[in-house]
Amino acid sequence: MGSYLVGRLIYAVVAVFIISVVSFVLIQAPPGDYLTSQLTRLQASGRRLDDATVDQLKAQYGLDKPIYVQYGRWVAQMFRGNFGQSFYYNYSVLRLLGDYMPMTIIIALITLVFIYVVSIPIGIISAVKQYSVFDYVFTVLGFVGLSVPNFVLALVVMFFFYKTFGISIGGLFSLEYVDAAWSWAKFADLVRHLWAPVIVVGIAGTAGIIRVIRAAMLDELGKDYMQVARAKGLSEWRLILKYPVRVALNPILSTIGWQLPNIIGYFVIAGVVLNLPIIGPVLLNALTAQDMYLAGAIVLLLSIMTVIGTILSDIALALADPRIRYY
Repeated sequence: MGSYLVGRLIYAVVAVFIISVVSFVLIQAPPGDYLTSQLTRLQASGRRLDDATVDQLKAQYGLDKPIYVQYGRWVAQMFRGNFGQSFYYNYSVLRLLGDYMPMTIIIALITLVFIYVVSIPIGIISAVKQYSVFDYVFTVLGFVGLSVPNFVLALVVMFFFYKTFGISIGGLFSLEYVDAAWSWAKFADLVRHLWAPVIVVGIAGTAGIIRVIRAAMLDELGKDYMQVARAKGLSEWRLILKYPVRVALNPILSTIGWQLPNIIGYFVIAGVVLNLPIIGPVLLNALTAQDMYLAGAIVLLLSIMTVIGTILSDIALALADPRIRYY
């Protein structure tokens, strides 16, 4: 177990390093940089800056250096606890992460719970009641959930509620609570608004896991040990929950660790549509503006979450299934 964890941690460090390099390079792949984009906007509005001022700004932001030097400075600063300054927001990257990440993680965790609480029972019942009306209905809904982008679903839900009930479901708070201090009233208002982003983003994940659970269950239900267990007189549902369900959950355990950053990724566009104060729209703005320090820090943070989650999933899978050994 110890050697397994050490090996996985070494792989994790290498993976995070490679991801950080690739993400930093890809962020700067489009022509120009943040300052070039800003200068273009100024020129379009009729304002111009002299060459000396432009060179001074490039030196201030470190944009006059080669990309490998910029990456080295960024990594060195992070080891000292400094994630750099956001060009787009003109704020410390660390402060922006502190402002937006807690609410993002809360919503993502609630969405994660929603996905598994809804999908696992439906997947089990669909497999046990194969070719029933229940199975057909959720098979169709599953295909719809997988095929419809969540931001399109967000637009449909927002339009439906506005046309039918005359209410807006955008944002996480009503106008009177946006800048208010935390209180029970503000918390209750947050709960009333949470259902929309949770359902919109959770639908695709729910549909995918239903398909995985159903396929794994059908594979187990047809095996010989099920017939032997029935011959011993075990009740049907006790038999199902004791044997095939445990095996069918293995694919879910192997992926549950990286579902959280995956959900946060789903919120990038959906967060813009629903006007959510979370990290998704911030990442989109940073990528659009080529704000390399902010975008790089967010991508790196999500990568670290993914790697850690994958390690935890591997450990959970090995503990849950005695057929799996540590290598």
